[in-house]
Amino acid sequence: MTLGEYFPATLAAARQGATWAWESIYRDLYGPLHGFVRGSGVPGEAEDVVSETFLNIARDIHRFEGDEDRFRAWTFTIARRRMQDAWRSHGRTAPVTGEVDLSTIADERFLGNVESEALSDLSLMELRAVIRGLTAMQRDVLMLRVVADMSVKDTAEVLQKSEGAVRVLQNRAVRALRDALGRDDSDTPGKESDDDA
Repeated sequence: MTLGEYFPATLAAARQGATWAWESIYRDLYGPLHGFVRGSGVPGEAEDVVSETFLNIARDIHRFEGDEDRFRAWTFTIARRRMQDAWRSHGRTAPVTGEVDLSTIADERFLGNVESEALSDLSLMELRAVIRGLTAMQRDVLMLRVVADMSVKDTAEVLQKSEGAVRVLQNRAVRALRDALGRDDSDTPGKESDDDA
């Protein structure tokens, strides 16, 4: 869900401290932010990082300039920085491969959208098999593109990568997921197998 045509008015009202505007922003961003943070395997509670993110948004919203897409990119950039802070505070860096604390993901049962509910219904073992081969950056790309529903351009901005690099990371992640699920390109809807050609 996005605010669409209501975004400029909502942003202006939030800057003035209107409760309804902050509730709208929170409802719009909470699910995707929480999914992104949780999916990163950040140590501690994902809720703490999300809360810190919203505090930063509230503190700095008067400095923000741009449209809704830019606002979402700005928000996820803040979240990513808070995630990096969480890793540093635990004396570690983000995991390079699938070292995600899956118990926190599996324990979450409802985030308010079909994709999240379907993901939460996977068993812990299935989830391990699906994400084991992904790098932290591949996970971040997928979380931003799928959970946060961000464009390639905005994802590149959040991750400080080129758009081409984001596309490559996304393609590699999808291929790795396909391999983990035991599917080949012929199983993908819209793709012709070599036998069909």
